[in-house]
Amino acid sequence: MTSPSKPAQRLPSYAAAVLFPRALALHQQGRLADAEAIYRQIIAASPAHFDSLHLLGVILHQRGDHAAAAEQIGRALEIDPHSAIALNNRGNALLELKRYEEALASYDRALALQPDYADALCNRGAALHELGRYDEALASCDRSIAAEPGAAEAHSNRANTLKELQRWEEAVASCDRALALQPDFAPAHLNRANALRELKRFEDALASYDRAVALRPHYTEAFINRGVSLQDLKRFDEALASYGRAIAIEPDYAEAHFHEAMSRLLIGDFRRGWQKYEWRWKSRQLKGHRREFAQPLWLGEDQIAGQTILLHAEQGFGDAIQFARYVPLVAERGARVVLEVQKSLYELMQSLPGVAQIVSQGERLPAFDVHCPLLSLPLATGAMPSVTPYLRPPADAVAAWSGRLEFGRRPRIGIAWSGSATHKNDHNRSIALASFLSCLNGIEAAVVSLQPEVRGSDASVLREQSGIVHFGGALQSFTDTAALIANLDLIIAVDTGVAHLAGALAKPTWVLLPFIPDWRWLLDRDDSPWYPAMRLFRQDESRRWDSVLARVRLALCDNVRLCPADRSDLSAVGAKQPSLAPS
Repeated sequence: MTSPSKPAQRLPSYAAAVLFPRALALHQQGRLADAEAIYRQIIAASPAHFDSLHLLGVILHQRGDHAAAAEQIGRALEIDPHSAIALNNRGNALLELKRYEEALASYDRALALQPDYADALCNRGAALHELGRYDEALASCDRSIAAEPGAAEAHSNRANTLKELQRWEEAVASCDRALALQPDFAPAHLNRANALRELKRFEDALASYDRAVALRPHYTEAFINRGVSLQDLKRFDEALASYGRAIAIEPDYAEAHFHEAMSRLLIGDFRRGWQKYEWRWKSRQLKGHRREFAQPLWLGEDQIAGQTILLHAEQGFGDAIQFARYVPLVAERGARVVLEVQKSLYELMQSLPGVAQIVSQGERLPAFDVHCPLLSLPLATGAMPSVTPYLRPPADAVAAWSGRLEFGRRPRIGIAWSGSATHKNDHNRSIALASFLSCLNGIEAAVVSLQPEVRGSDASVLREQSGIVHFGGALQSFTDTAALIANLDLIIAVDTGVAHLAGALAKPTWVLLPFIPDWRWLLDRDDSPWYPAMRLFRQDESRRWDSVLARVRLALCDNVRLCPADRSDLSAVGAKQPSLAPS
């Protein structure tokens, strides 16, 4: 048995004046353990020694113990609340703890004392960025650069914010300025790569990611984003290897597991993909959607016959519609199923087999024994049901909408050209209405808009198109949209909830997809295992919509009744699709 170590000798208070310079020199040399030991000796002798209290907190921050750092620097600030540098450093620790409002307050206190403090302005911009206050973040970065033009970090942070504002060319230029000042600044290479990826300069982005990880071999965020860029290039084995590098460095890094999940699902590796998809609850994107219940999570291991299970929607409308198909499978296991969905889906979900009770989100939940989010049901059941329709609008609603459509015998085409503008991938999946309509030029059909809302940039185009019927605000819920779809012959849509709804209703549906689609559409196929009545039209390597829309128009023209008399512009478009038969 080893003998206990002797307690450290208590120093006289005047020793601080002698020891502190030595501790500071060791700290500046990167000898953190040696510096820490002396700082602690000084504090033991002089508990109010501000510099030792403060710099001990800085060492804790450098070691990654950010909670202890914030607390330690807070103790220093009790001694001297007017130290701008300590307030800035405490803000940095709070920033790492994702306590962004507190970090911002600490930076603001530092700047109240020292308005041109470049580091605090730069870090304040980072806190504002994390809070989604991008215009303010950009202004703070600009003030930092004005105070200290040669600081690479401020230029790099400015680029990161410009990317969020979709000012990607400017973001690249800011990174280039940062790298001109400090060529080995790995975060600038990362931010540059991220902006280049948004500009679809994927090879250039990959080169910048490679430079970032060469400079910082344990840069997990760079390995993850590098994987995403490789996925953009359809180099999936390499993408998975890059995610694997991040996981090897940081085994519990949720973002790496989550991106691996989506990559595996996209290539059809469902077994491992669904397992990894459970990491979504720890990811930045979805952890805020996690529901905390006292009742246990059910993932298929336990018998649930005779129990009440809560199945709850977790993400968007399309996700709820797509994965509601699993509800009957859960009911077949003998459980009483309570389904919680968004309010606008409440009435439509009444038609779903196997549901004992439906609750709108926000309403009080009934008693239940176990729960499962809808997108965990593929893992829990091990199935992929494709039988459609599994949703049906009420007959009276279908009849009511039929009375509002006066098109005679003309085929009826419903269109949805854009999704939510706040969706992170909206710039890739949505199409401007003026462009979308090119596939319908000269087509002899009645065209119905399925968009409940229309963006300002599309509204003027829609007003000029007297041939498009637009109900807008009359589509109060998905029951209305489903009843309208039931009266149509074909739906043409981008990747939105409308596409999933039409698929769930087994309505012939053509979906227009970007070159790298969302994982649920898989790759290199024109059908969907989820929706048998669906046909997929994908962008080619040009990543443009022109050829997609041309192929859709050719598919429409395969039906003589729809085709314009002049077919001369269709000869070079591509393979024909099955003809449209009006219902």
